[in-house]
Amino acid sequence: MKKIYKVSGMTCNGCRTKVENTLNEVHGIEATVILETEEATINTSHEVDTLTLQKALLQKGNYILQEIVTKEDGTQEILPPVEISKEDLYQQEIPEGMADKAGKYFCPMLCEGDKVYDTNVGCPVCGMNLEQIPAAKIEKTVYYCPMLCEGDKTYEEPGDCPKCGMALVAKTISIQPEDTTYADMVKKLKIAIAFTLPVFVLSMGTMLPGDPVRQVVPHHINNYLQLLFTIPVVYVCWMFFSRAWISFKTWNLNMFSLIGLGSAAGLLFSVVALFFPELFPDDFKGEHGMHLYFESVAVILTLVLVGQVMEAKAHSRTNTAIKELLKLSPTEATLITAHGEEKIQIEAIVKGDKLRVKPGEKIPVDGQIAEGEASIDESMITGEPMPVHKLKGDKVVAGTINSNSSFVMIAEKVGSETLLAQIIEMVNNAGRSRAPIQKLADTVAKYFVPVVVLVCIATFFIWKIYGPEPKLAYAFVNALAVLIIACPCALGLATPMSIMVGIGKGAQNGLLIKNAEVLETANKIDVLITDKTGTLTEGKPSIAKLVSTSTTYSVENLVELTASLNQNSEHPLALSFIQKAKELNIALTPIKMFANQTGKGIQGVVNKKRISVGNAALMKDVQATISDALSKEVQQEQATGKTVSYIAEDNQIIGYVVIADKIKESSRQAIQHLMNQGIDVVMITGDNPLTAKAVADELGIKHFIAEAMPQDKLNEIKRLQEKGHIVAMAGDGINDAPALAQANIGISMGTGTDVAIESSEITLLKGELDGIPKAIQLSKNVMNNIKQNLFFAFIYNSVGIPIAAGILYPVFGIVLSPMIAALAMSFSSVSVIANSLRLKNTKLS
Repeated sequence: MKKIYKVSGMTCNGCRTKVENTLNEVHGIEATVILETEEATINTSHEVDTLTLQKALLQKGNYILQEIVTKEDGTQEILPPVEISKEDLYQQEIPEGMADKAGKYFCPMLCEGDKVYDTNVGCPVCGMNLEQIPAAKIEKTVYYCPMLCEGDKTYEEPGDCPKCGMALVAKTISIQPEDTTYADMVKKLKIAIAFTLPVFVLSMGTMLPGDPVRQVVPHHINNYLQLLFTIPVVYVCWMFFSRAWISFKTWNLNMFSLIGLGSAAGLLFSVVALFFPELFPDDFKGEHGMHLYFESVAVILTLVLVGQVMEAKAHSRTNTAIKELLKLSPTEATLITAHGEEKIQIEAIVKGDKLRVKPGEKIPVDGQIAEGEASIDESMITGEPMPVHKLKGDKVVAGTINSNSSFVMIAEKVGSETLLAQIIEMVNNAGRSRAPIQKLADTVAKYFVPVVVLVCIATFFIWKIYGPEPKLAYAFVNALAVLIIACPCALGLATPMSIMVGIGKGAQNGLLIKNAEVLETANKIDVLITDKTGTLTEGKPSIAKLVSTSTTYSVENLVELTASLNQNSEHPLALSFIQKAKELNIALTPIKMFANQTGKGIQGVVNKKRISVGNAALMKDVQATISDALSKEVQQEQATGKTVSYIAEDNQIIGYVVIADKIKESSRQAIQHLMNQGIDVVMITGDNPLTAKAVADELGIKHFIAEAMPQDKLNEIKRLQEKGHIVAMAGDGINDAPALAQANIGISMGTGTDVAIESSEITLLKGELDGIPKAIQLSKNVMNNIKQNLFFAFIYNSVGIPIAAGILYPVFGIVLSPMIAALAMSFSSVSVIANSLRLKNTKLS
């Protein structure tokens, strides 16, 4: 059995890991949790109710689970959270009078009776973490008119409809809580910066020439002011200490383990040294007494918070690809019954229903034409701009558009069976199948933290046993010094700073990069799957050639005739004729007796001449003879995938026009550049094999697949990924959305559809493929920069650890000067920031 749930309350990769591990601890469960989409996919061999899963999660944190179900029409609905009683969740009884205070926090030791707190700040009496009272079921009862007099309008209170007077009907709706994570973190960051700046000035300002700070603020007051300003910073960043504590309890060590340990050690050292300086040996005192670490603690926490705000900003962007796809499906259809025609909702259509589709309407469900014929815009499915002429018995697909004439169809596939519903499901599944990346900083910290802890313990005991008197003081101070110097100030900023500068650099070069994972993966791409229409080509038909076969008419004359004739046409190709006339500054002539011959072409009277533009079938109708030489010439053009229309005056052919989707100027150079880098380029298109081969040959692409449906692109990417390839997909259409979501990196054209843009990770704002080599180069630069930053974040501290432990004391009698430790911390941060800013000066070729 497979179920999908929405998980609320996750803010970082550590939360994701905790939720995934907690769910996997439930018997018979295999769970995969995706942080970006806030979804958990659960596979189980037996029924496991949501209540069991929710109880397990609430015991680990405030994580809310809601099941996602797919309805018959293919849309998805998020069910409201399950209601959990206090007895189900807690082993101890929640005191009477507290059950109605859902979402508040209380002390599990009941130190202050039934007192509750708004936030988890810890019990002020015993210091234990507070427990949250489980939130009540998030539902609301509203009332609506059964006649829907005012549409979807609802009322808060029962009563009668103000329009028709009927009694209002009650219904329960689910209220989705607003995600305020990013907004809350921005508020915390503002507070942290406001208090960190004065701490930094008070501490480091003493190093300026002339010591201007000490002239204004005496030394004995300076330290107390630093403590006063540091407290609010610690308060707003308390979540980092909570995460560090949890990481040590579960031994799931990460960046927060190191940040929390070092910050706590620096804060503890500074507070003790401020109030009890006599406890410390003279070796640790400078000219003005003990140097304190308040500024280091404040700067560390604020820098880490900056990184977390950057991450929260990325997570706050809601992926609207599914919403955009759902907009493509019409909400109602015209049903033909024995009593005439009536409008019905899409959900009411059943297989076998007769439906009328009028010009300009979207086809409601998959089926086949029973009466009539029409030109159908199937660009949603095939990606091709040319409409397809459909006759009786031909298949039509939901969401495609009827261009010009009314027809009757028989419904064959409805609800989740339609191709559009399957595309939505493919995008959904592809998005869920992505595993989140393991952060490099967390990986380093996983091994670095245990080493630091062991060195700290060893330092304490070595100084306690072999150190000079007072042994305990030396042991305690040097052990704390190890923890302080081991905490790299810049670790929390090393990755986000490079990412931020890299994303800005990308934007300057026309690359809209939506998340950090892209910058890690792009340099590993070895296969590029690309769509044809709108990606390699312009995506719209244009006149490639206009040939006159009559001495009476010049090419300019033919442009005037065909453009004038097409000014009344609704055919997608009509615009290309009019555009050609504009380019040549040719004025259009009024026409008479315009006629659209469906599936053949158009006719009309221009300058008192009967002009016909269309295919061979139209030429046969007007009795215009096509010579063998002309037929051979036209077939050569058609063999390259181009569309050819004959031009006739009365029953004489006077020329022909070649229409094609022009290849973008930048495509050839970009494809060659990628191939030179060892990347295999594969073109997959919904177009016919002749056109596909012609475009592939012109661009030097060796591999291509023609007449591909959306699922074909998706399956080809899956096949390549199973072989170990890192696949990028470039596309611009709705039909590309599943493949863009499945690929390791989805690349959309800024000139493409909203669905494609929302399904991708990179958008090429100019719509040119030459942005892909730039993205790969930027990825390499950013990843190298991150590794350099991590080196700077650790190197000063790593060198300082043995000195802090006292390795120089037996030979030189030197212990680590607190001032040097502070400088090492500050210099590592400056190095990271300066190194990250170097990315701004890199050139992307």
